[in-house]
Amino acid sequence: MIVARVGDGGRGRPAGRRGGRIAGKTGPVDTTVEQVRTGGEEIVRDLTPQAAAFVRGRGDGLLHVFVPHATAGLAVLELGAGSDTDLLAALRDLLPADDRWRHAHGSRGHGRSHVAPALVPPYATIPVFGGQLALGTWQSLALVDLNVDNAVRDVRFSFLRG
Repeated sequence: MIVARVGDGGRGRPAGRRGGRIAGKTGPVDTTVEQVRTGGEEIVRDLTPQAAAFVRGRGDGLLHVFVPHATAGLAVLELGAGSDTDLLAALRDLLPADDRWRHAHGSRGHGRSHVAPALVPPYATIPVFGGQLALGTWQSLALVDLNVDNAVRDVRFSFLRG
């Protein structure tokens, strides 16, 4: 669920101008930042509808998506057929929520959330043709967040025209 669009990365740093243009070396880049409510639980949240809406009508290019958080990542995978649940289960097996982590503030096992982006990176780039995402038949873009201490995440969508 998108709760707001923002123009600030959360720490007073510019997050791009919503719907604005930032001159790039190979062409103009359109950027927007949206806040996604995670509810403070482990999630795999489908961002495909938001990504598709952002690129609609923009022609050919690349969509780059970035989450500026030390404990969240992005994945391109099949959703709705159990893969999202399987991904969370695999991450729980690899990164248990216990007391083994040196980074130990916050909820029990919080340190695992800081390791997760090494496995599920905080960025994804998707080709766009004719204003439509060039994802495979069963592919979706998803926010992956194991951090139960934060209930809202910023997601930055940037479109580089081809």
